[in-house]
Amino acid sequence: MNSQTSNRWLIVLGTIIVQMGLGSIYTWSLFNQPLVDHFGWQLNSVAITFSITSFALAFSTLFAGKLQDHWGIRRLIVTAGIVLGAGLIISSQVSALWMLYIMAGIVVGFADGSAYITSLSNLIKWFPEKKGLISGISVGAYGTGSLLFKYINGALIQNVGVSHTFLYWGIIVMILVIGGSFLVREAQVTSQSQSVKGAQANDYTVKEMLKTKEAYLLFIMFFTACMSGLYLIGIVKDIGVSLAGLDVTTAANAVALVAIFNTIGRIILGALSDRVGRLKVVAGALLMTAIAVSVLSFVKLNYGLFFACVAGIAFCFGGNITIFPAIVADFFGLKNQSKNYGIVYQGFGIGALSGSFIAAALGGFASTFTFIAVLSIISVIIALFIKAPGQRAALKKEKRNEKTQAA
Repeated sequence: MNSQTSNRWLIVLGTIIVQMGLGSIYTWSLFNQPLVDHFGWQLNSVAITFSITSFALAFSTLFAGKLQDHWGIRRLIVTAGIVLGAGLIISSQVSALWMLYIMAGIVVGFADGSAYITSLSNLIKWFPEKKGLISGISVGAYGTGSLLFKYINGALIQNVGVSHTFLYWGIIVMILVIGGSFLVREAQVTSQSQSVKGAQANDYTVKEMLKTKEAYLLFIMFFTACMSGLYLIGIVKDIGVSLAGLDVTTAANAVALVAIFNTIGRIILGALSDRVGRLKVVAGALLMTAIAVSVLSFVKLNYGLFFACVAGIAFCFGGNITIFPAIVADFFGLKNQSKNYGIVYQGFGIGALSGSFIAAALGGFASTFTFIAVLSIISVIIALFIKAPGQRAALKKEKRNEKTQAA
């Protein structure tokens, strides 16, 4: 193994450590009831905190690329680690909901999203020949962090109380993110991006990307994929009780199932996309999602069917959010990957908020799942026909040449 290859894999290790620390925010559901018990707040009011975190995370990705240009990747990750850790540490001292919303919501979310998208995009630039696999490793580490910290934070809440847990959580995350950053180095993109099926892809700026119809079609697909997965994650236990007739304890097992299959999907579908084509994998995952949510809507559920559908949706959601960074790189080049993916990534933030509003408007789980099925089928059709802008231009040129030759 030459030194360049060795260095690349050290950067992978550093990014994994960073992403595991960042993924810890997905243990928020552990904090809801303890905060209610400790402060006497309303459960719904406390739960809003994570919606704020998710939105701030997605919103921060619009600015992270510009910050990286000014500071460099390592300084950005270190700063994000300090701010993220400080936000959690200060959350241990809050005494009012608005303080929790600002520190654990806005501050933590913004710092988390800034480091998430830049470290992911940087790693993809180091491995242009394995975008799907590398994206899977990075995003999979983020999911693994949520699994690991489920046990760390759960144990801390039991032993030291919810307020002190924020303190220790902040310190651990700060150490992980800052420590991992020392293994991360900035990738240099000196030439044009890889070709996509023989057509050379240009390095699009955000302004250039937004002039293409493909940017908006990818956003629709990503929004659909995110809304289906995030809506399920938020209410999976309640679905088990109300639609499948399971007891609360059995239905709660679905939470762990979602986390496990979400992580597995990230690794498997990410690697598969390098071999068979990303859009084919996304189309297959969205079709599986459409079938699974249709079953949840229209079929009488039992234990096995319920868990099969939940596992399928989680697997596909994990795979889709892994593949999309690589698709954006394929379509619009590697040079401005952080900024370009930051635009498409807004589908995550809007998807996180939309599921609950759509469910409220449609009046229940079953009708919401039917709506998701329709959106998924539309996105499958888009995935089957969409082409990278460079590839589309090459095909038009080829057709013009054929017509000229025929004439």
